[in-house]
Amino acid sequence: MRRGYVQVYTGEGKGKTTAALGLALRAAGSGLRVLFCQFMKKGTYGEVRALTRFGDRVSVRQYGRGRFVGKTPDPADRAAAERGLRDARGLMASGSYDLVILDEINVALHYGLVSLDDVLGLIREKLKAIELVLTGRNAHEAVIEEADLVTEMRAIKHYYAQGVKARRGIEK
Repeated sequence: MRRGYVQVYTGEGKGKTTAALGLALRAAGSGLRVLFCQFMKKGTYGEVRALTRFGDRVSVRQYGRGRFVGKTPDPADRAAAERGLRDARGLMASGSYDLVILDEINVALHYGLVSLDDVLGLIREKLKAIELVLTGRNAHEAVIEEADLVTEMRAIKHYYAQGVKARRGIEK
C-alpha cells in the first residue's frame, strides 16, 4: 500500500496555491484522483477553470463567500469554512481521492473560521494512502508539527509593491 504524506505550503511569499495546483496537475496526469477544496475563495478563477477540464480526475469545491474576511469574521464565513472542513473530512474518509488539497485552510484557521482541533483531527484521521496538502500563510505551529513536509514561501521582491494589480492568467 502506498503511503501518503501531509504537506504544508505557507509563508508570506507568492506561490502557495500555485505549488498545490502543480501537484494537482501532476497527480491528475498520472491518473490519481484529486480533491481541491478552496477555503476563503469563491469564483471562477483561472485555476478553477483549468482544473474543471480534468473533470474525471479532479473535483473542485469552494467554501468562501467571495470577499475578504476581516479581523472579525461574519458567522456566514465561519459556517462556510466549517462546512468545507466537514465535507473534506467525509470525502477523505470515503477513499475516493488520492490527493486532497485544502487551499487557504491555514488562513481560515488563522481567522478563527475553523478550529485547530478540527484541522488537527482531519490530519490525524486521513487514510494512510492519501496525500494531504494544506496551503496558506500563517500556518499554525501545531499544523507544522503534524506535517511531514513544510515549505515556506518567502517574499523577497514583488511587483505589487510598485502598484501592479493582479493580472488575469498570472495571479488570478
